[in-house]
Amino acid sequence: VAALSATVSNAEEFGDWLQTVRGEMQVIVSESRPVPLYQHVLFGNRLLDLFSSSTKVNPEILRLEKESLRSVRSKYGNSGGKRNWRDSSQITPTIKALGRAEVIEKLDREGLLPAITFIFSRAQCDSAVKQCLAAGLRLTNADERSEIRQVITEKTSSLPEDDLVVLGFHQWVDSLERGIASHHAGLLPAFKECVEELFQRGLIKAVFATETLALGINMPARTVVLEKLTKWNGESHVSVTPGEYTQLTGRAGRRGIDIEGNAVILWNKDIDSASAAGLASTRTYPLKSSFKPTYNMTINLISQFGADRARTSLESSFAQFQADKAVVGLARQIKRNNEAITELEEEISCHLGDFVEYAQIRFEIKELERGLSTKRRKAREFEEEKIADARKALRNHACHGCSDRETHARIAERADRLRRENNGLAARVANRTHVIARRFDLIKIMLEKFGYLNNDVITANGKLLSKIYGETDLLIAEMIRREGFGQLTAAELVSVVSVFVHESRKESPPKLPRGAVEEVLSDLIKVWIEINDLETELGLEPIREPDAGFCWASYRWASGHSLTSILRGTELTVGDFVRSMKQIIDLLRQIAIASPHLSPIVADALGRIDRGVIAYAGAVV
Repeated sequence: VAALSATVSNAEEFGDWLQTVRGEMQVIVSESRPVPLYQHVLFGNRLLDLFSSSTKVNPEILRLEKESLRSVRSKYGNSGGKRNWRDSSQITPTIKALGRAEVIEKLDREGLLPAITFIFSRAQCDSAVKQCLAAGLRLTNADERSEIRQVITEKTSSLPEDDLVVLGFHQWVDSLERGIASHHAGLLPAFKECVEELFQRGLIKAVFATETLALGINMPARTVVLEKLTKWNGESHVSVTPGEYTQLTGRAGRRGIDIEGNAVILWNKDIDSASAAGLASTRTYPLKSSFKPTYNMTINLISQFGADRARTSLESSFAQFQADKAVVGLARQIKRNNEAITELEEEISCHLGDFVEYAQIRFEIKELERGLSTKRRKAREFEEEKIADARKALRNHACHGCSDRETHARIAERADRLRRENNGLAARVANRTHVIARRFDLIKIMLEKFGYLNNDVITANGKLLSKIYGETDLLIAEMIRREGFGQLTAAELVSVVSVFVHESRKESPPKLPRGAVEEVLSDLIKVWIEINDLETELGLEPIREPDAGFCWASYRWASGHSLTSILRGTELTVGDFVRSMKQIIDLLRQIAIASPHLSPIVADALGRIDRGVIAYAGAVV
């Protein structure tokens, strides 16, 4: 195995695991970067180095931040008044930030183009391009524009003429000819590929992109710009992690072209230079395994190796290797706690009797009194009797007359806290021990319950499941097994299958085709609940809920409607539409292989949807 990574900080751990499963292993770590990366902050119109030395924040940045803060204090006062200067949402920076077009012009003057500006919003990436066009920004000469037009023609000549308007084709071409583009998952794949090629050839000078560009796409730049150090994760605004920061800024510096790469943070009232410096200097972002067996994987492993060997092979996974290492640390802490408990119990050795026993009675009384207020009357009476009996036992205990009783009691409390901590640590050890194999065992129970396994032997239904891949593999297999798709038309089948692959970006009531689709989805939800209930009972993470947000759009596409009419009045982007349709095509092909009797209706469905921009877009993305 030859594995290359610029962001994994626990390569040695990964190498240790490979050595346990594959034998001799050599990990080679190089800290040098072929093109050095320099960190900057754009403070208003001033481009400043983030660091004055290897680790110290540039004092000029700190001075400007303090100066801005003093201005805010003097404006709103140090106390009182309706507004609080400590609340960043109320602060109006005294240093005027440049607009997006002005930032690109500044980078151009400094010789820092081509640049990728990361904006954590698709809509804002497109908005940034529009702002640059509105400002009259042009970064290309006549020869470059001619070459750009040639590439565009090569990449997009087969696009359906009727779809060009809804694709925003003409505005897109205009922006590319000016050397400006956006790049995100909402774009047509052909558009993204065109932008990538033009950027690699140095014809596009400014790209506004979401963070997906930093993952697996070869688009290095001279400069990377970060507008913010926070992003929306679907639930709340969170800070960019050191690993994400390194991944994003790692695009800066083209090997063999640039002598240095540059990362530029745009200063605003929410950015703290110390935090930015922390992100830029942190090098701890370990690789953590998220591996877990699925229903399909379990069936295929048992089919190939048998249940016992499959279980053993899963025990050798990197996920279990990491869990085992965590167990070693927890076990070490338990051992330290036990040694401390022994020492504490020796300290409370009493010549009158067993003080550990006496302390236990005190703890019992405390716990009973703590829970007394929540009990109902009859239960309270019973608990009060227990407390009275415990108090009597306490008074009659030999150690009750000890002159050092309270001192010993405090020591005993420390020992008890350590015992309770050990109970929690032991539970964590149990949760991590054989965690992958235990999940495998629970999945086997599920598969036995639903008839895909019989005493570790794969049934005919198990062979069906072995051909279905995806998050909802068991649910799809159950719907096929129960003949849930049998009465659907081709367009209706496309609509129903969409619930297994689509993930809505926003929650809103979905529109559904009337009749058979509604009925089948009702049955499908009942099957999902049945599976979900058993998973919950066993302690397995439930498979995701079917998402009907794409049912209407996919049904209309399969019914022959145009892309323009389908996207009109919706929040669907072309990129999302194409991606979801491609995933439907992939899943339909799996269904045809798994269940040959559905092949005719699947073939009809594929013929209806693999057209226009979908046929043009190529493979599943």
